[in-house]
Amino acid sequence: MMIKKMVKYSLVILFSVFLGVGIWLYHPHAEPPAATDLSAAANAYDVEVIRDSWGVPHIYGKRNADVAFAVAYVNAQDDLETMLETIAATRGVLARYRGKAAATTDYLVAWMDVHGTVARRYERDVPADVKAYVKAYADGLNVFASQYPEKIWPGLAPFTEQDVIAGFVFKTPFFYGLDKTLLELFGDERETRIALTPSDQAAAWTATSEPQAEVGSNAIAVAPHRSGDQKTRLLINSHQPMSGPVAWWEAHLVSEEGMNMTGGLFAATPIVLHGFNQHLAWANTVSEQDLVDVYPLSVNPSNKSQYRLDGQWLDFEERSVTIKVKLWGPFAYPAKRKVLHSRHGPVIQSKHGTYAVRYAGMGEIRQFEQYYRLNHTSNLDEFMQVMSMNALPSINYVYADKDGRTALIHNGQYPDRNPAWDWSADMPGDTSAVIWQGYRPFSQVPRLIDPKSGVLYNANNTVFISTDGDDNLKPEDFPTSMGLQTNQTNRAMRLQELLPEFSVIGRQELEAIKFDTQYSDRSKAAKVVSTVLAHEWKDEDKYKSAVAHLKKWDRNMRADSRTAALGGLTVLPKVTQKYTGIKAPAPIDAFRNAVDYLLKHHGRLDVPWGEVNRLVRGDFDFPVDGGSDILRAIYPKELGDDGRLIANAGDTWMAIVEWDQNGEMSADVVHQFGSSYSDQYSKHYNDQAVLFVQKKWRPALRERAAIELDAICRYRLGKHASDVDLQRKCG
Repeated sequence: MMIKKMVKYSLVILFSVFLGVGIWLYHPHAEPPAATDLSAAANAYDVEVIRDSWGVPHIYGKRNADVAFAVAYVNAQDDLETMLETIAATRGVLARYRGKAAATTDYLVAWMDVHGTVARRYERDVPADVKAYVKAYADGLNVFASQYPEKIWPGLAPFTEQDVIAGFVFKTPFFYGLDKTLLELFGDERETRIALTPSDQAAAWTATSEPQAEVGSNAIAVAPHRSGDQKTRLLINSHQPMSGPVAWWEAHLVSEEGMNMTGGLFAATPIVLHGFNQHLAWANTVSEQDLVDVYPLSVNPSNKSQYRLDGQWLDFEERSVTIKVKLWGPFAYPAKRKVLHSRHGPVIQSKHGTYAVRYAGMGEIRQFEQYYRLNHTSNLDEFMQVMSMNALPSINYVYADKDGRTALIHNGQYPDRNPAWDWSADMPGDTSAVIWQGYRPFSQVPRLIDPKSGVLYNANNTVFISTDGDDNLKPEDFPTSMGLQTNQTNRAMRLQELLPEFSVIGRQELEAIKFDTQYSDRSKAAKVVSTVLAHEWKDEDKYKSAVAHLKKWDRNMRADSRTAALGGLTVLPKVTQKYTGIKAPAPIDAFRNAVDYLLKHHGRLDVPWGEVNRLVRGDFDFPVDGGSDILRAIYPKELGDDGRLIANAGDTWMAIVEWDQNGEMSADVVHQFGSSYSDQYSKHYNDQAVLFVQKKWRPALRERAAIELDAICRYRLGKHASDVDLQRKCG
């Protein structure tokens, strides 16, 4: 009897434990709002969408807000899943949907105090016209959610204007490499070099000894006196992932309040980030200035909640955050984490120490406003006035306009650092003397306007080499404390080599330069090959014979080259090491790996590069030339198990914009896939891929008459909305 009671009590206890754990893990999503609530704002807007024969949306509204409303709806038609993922990440709840792998993203949102920044500054620092625009965008996405509730991730709706602003607060610092610093600090090991004392001597600028390769961008502006036909041209050629949150989606936004922009947007982004109107155009390239400072902190051994500053023990500011990590169904593990903050900035506790981080863009909320205002500029003076907001942490701007003006702005929020210190090292965390406040004025941001040679360019390289004339910016005119880039990429080296060959750079020459497939003989790739060729291959007959094949490689990555496969695979690990974070093997081992890979999967070394290098999208599977850190930029995700490298990043949406002597604008564009990201059954899922691999373009339609003539469908959104079935068919 006693045993039965014990068993019974044990089962009760066990059941109670399971029940308690279940209750603890039970975190169901909030019930979705009623469709009528989500769509309630629709009658406040009236906008027309015309899809051209390529599926590109041309959006016409009386007000800017009307356009924003439609941008959200139409983007959801083309790429809803990425929009939802972006919003979930921005809110810091991605792990609730994606599981443990997304927990770091959620923690970073809390660590950067994204939503605290928005809460403190939104009402005060976001102007009324910007609020109206982002609210309209949220309303458009909510209307879409009301019509297609089954497609919306549970718990995400309703969407808010704060989601838009928070997205810019969160993402923009990562474009200059904040994520790399954080990954290093979170790692298991780290070398620390601290600037112990300030130097009275001004440090000299020195270029890095080895060129750096990265997934970056190219931009080239050509003034009328260099073009041969008196036209002004700008190449817009950002290198982005081919899918995901920062892949380009093309749209044409027109309002009667002065906006008429064509260009690239990201998912869940309401405005053109780079592109053109009838007056001007700009291209962005990623700049990687030193805009992050790390401060190793001394933690009180008697009180781990304190750090030492100016001879005193100060308390960390501490917040607790809960990250809900998906398990199954309505169950999620509530992981609690501390977020510490010091006078320097947010704090990271790792295996090798405690660090505070201070970075450009910390606490900034005006990023979206600056993009919004750029979309309404019509000349260089207006453009520079908007740029003087200095709200974007970094990103280069290469500019051209109908007046024949060209400009390069090495944009950045440059911390107002004491130039006596060596800011390339970690800064001592125990003195407030090195906690900078604010940024240098925009007047000190490096820029080059209307260079004498008529050519401006950037390929993620040092701003001190931006033209082929003699009026490049000089390092000695800028303090080293600004942390300006000093590196050269292969793409920049090739531009240096190619541009002086042409006294005239017309359309044909500009395209030849853009689609160049060569590694420079000064490049990192060339150094890897030289090392391999110089090696004595004793008792390795297989590799010795392969060396003879490598010797024939001219460092060109044409699709029809029969030596590029061996050469390209040999140099790939070293060339891509910086952006993959994967340490490259020694050149000799990389060569052995390349030989083994080709023989295993292709049975020979002279396989054409195009059989290895592929652009794949649905049923489209074609050879493509180019490679990593090549002007014709094609980056693979990985070495495929089938002997192929599938393009994953690099050249994506591109444009050549030009103005004739009368200021009339025309533009040609191309997308690597098409306007529809999510619907693999849409003809626009990959209808531009053939143009892309053939290095051809399509005209960017801008005049309404031409757009209507080319239209495949048109519909209205808002108070005069077309039938939902028509919208579905058009989308």
